[in-house]
Amino acid sequence: MRIGIMGLGRIGAFHAETLAGLDAVDSLVVTDPVAAATASIAERFGARAVDSPEAVFAAGVDGVVIAAATDAHPELILAAVEAGVPVFCEKPVARSVEESLQVLRAVEGSGVEVQIGYNRRFDAGCAAARQAVVSGELGKLHTVRSTTLDPAPPPAAYVAVSGGIFRDCSVHDFDIVRWVTGREVVEVYATGGNRGAEYIREAGDVDTASSLLTLDDGTIAVISNSRHNARGYDVRLELHGMKDSIAVGLEDRLPLRSVEPGATFPAGTPHDFFMDRFADAYRAELTAFTEVVAGTSPSPCTVADAVEAGRIADACTLSLHEHRPVRLDEVRK
Repeated sequence: MRIGIMGLGRIGAFHAETLAGLDAVDSLVVTDPVAAATASIAERFGARAVDSPEAVFAAGVDGVVIAAATDAHPELILAAVEAGVPVFCEKPVARSVEESLQVLRAVEGSGVEVQIGYNRRFDAGCAAARQAVVSGELGKLHTVRSTTLDPAPPPAAYVAVSGGIFRDCSVHDFDIVRWVTGREVVEVYATGGNRGAEYIREAGDVDTASSLLTLDDGTIAVISNSRHNARGYDVRLELHGMKDSIAVGLEDRLPLRSVEPGATFPAGTPHDFFMDRFADAYRAELTAFTEVVAGTSPSPCTVADAVEAGRIADACTLSLHEHRPVRLDEVRK
């Protein structure tokens, strides 16, 4: 199959490398507003370079990958749907839930599959955790803990347009909690603080946040996030049930140092980058997209899934600013 890639920044270039190595992909058609980026990726992976998204569709692609700036996501998704071409788009669908809902309404009933990039669904540990829940081996869940700690904050220009830590970072935790548990969030309470980069405070955001989610079956999910984790990129998930407890991310590259006497765990070099921690998940995610393109599988992460994660982020943002619990019904459009 021939896959088009729109947007060739850090993640777009990474996707190009991954797709070029998949047996199902015969050729790539690539474009980016920066001509030098397009030329560089085309040369590295033997791709066809074109100068616009319109030219990507005109090249007869079987599917497209959108890794452009967030503001371009809605227009490019809708262009793919109009062209009848299956699309993979990095999260978020759009800058706001309202705009995401407009995209959702256009996608529904179109017959075109749209997959949104929540890569943790394809992490082997997260997949095993979901299976443990589905099989019932944990018993009735009572507590879930999800953690995302970045080694350093993103640049000031990115923070200014990211929508805040809940929409940019925590949203991955919100999505994986929904997916692994199979439950919906009904209420949130969030708090946050600023302990590091001053430009984050100046943007009206926080650099460290915690949110307490109540799921529709009464399970409690505790989410922890920070932009400042000097030891590395720390992503973990815990599920505690009446029969058993399990953890994702407790391996030798965990960026945490034990001070227990005689302890040697974790013994490896800490993860320091999300592409490092989730390299296998990204490959599995794009492999799944080739199956969507081939028509052998439905989208494993829909626009509707992304909209719900965005609602949880909006509820947490409101809770942070108003210092109170927020029901999801309050932000449902």
